[in-house]
Amino acid sequence: MRKVLLHFVLLVLVSAVLFGKDEGTILRWTEGLPGCTFGAGDDGLYRYGVWTDDFGIILAVDADELRKARSRTEPTFAVLLTVRYRGNQSVTVNPDAVTLEYVKHDHDKHAALTPADLSARLQKDVDSFSAQLESEIKKHPERKTQEEAILQDRQKSIASMIEFLRTQSLTATQMNPTHSEVSGWVFFAASGKWIGEWKKQEEFVLRIRLANRTIEFPFALPPSQGDVLLRKRPND
Repeated sequence: MRKVLLHFVLLVLVSAVLFGKDEGTILRWTEGLPGCTFGAGDDGLYRYGVWTDDFGIILAVDADELRKARSRTEPTFAVLLTVRYRGNQSVTVNPDAVTLEYVKHDHDKHAALTPADLSARLQKDVDSFSAQLESEIKKHPERKTQEEAILQDRQKSIASMIEFLRTQSLTATQMNPTHSEVSGWVFFAASGKWIGEWKKQEEFVLRIRLANRTIEFPFALPPSQGDVLLRKRPND
């Protein structure tokens, strides 16, 4: 155990030298290093973990996230974060302190989107879509039934997404020995001035602030070019 802690302390010291003091203490996920874990699950998620005596943070990302990010009504990149607190004091987990860097797109960095802002964007989109269909129906009344069915499907999809954001997003949480785990999804804009078409392999760095520490998760999709992670079928 002492050897594991020594390796992890060395990682912290090296990170501090490489990245400076502006970010506080930096813990960086590094493959094969004690305290850093990786796994590929039957649910189609890759999971990266950083573990210390005080906490563990697990980053989960869908193997198919590159496709999903661009197919959503509002292009967004989603990750699932789980924080498990092991200390005796308290610490605040805040999604506002989470960022995502698109390494191959000029290292463009994005702060997490708030559920309220993203929900507002989605509602604005469906309202705009509704207005367009109403205009089409006036021009082509014979298409009314078909167009209204399309609108209902769009409204249902957006309502489902807004409900998901309300109930499944990571929220600001004060963690302590009696409230030791929190989990939720975090979304980032997947379009912008510096974010063009996806490369065959994309590289990212997710950063999360926890107290006076910044935990960095460098990862790629797919992890190795050509890798495919298949979900386990329900009957398997």
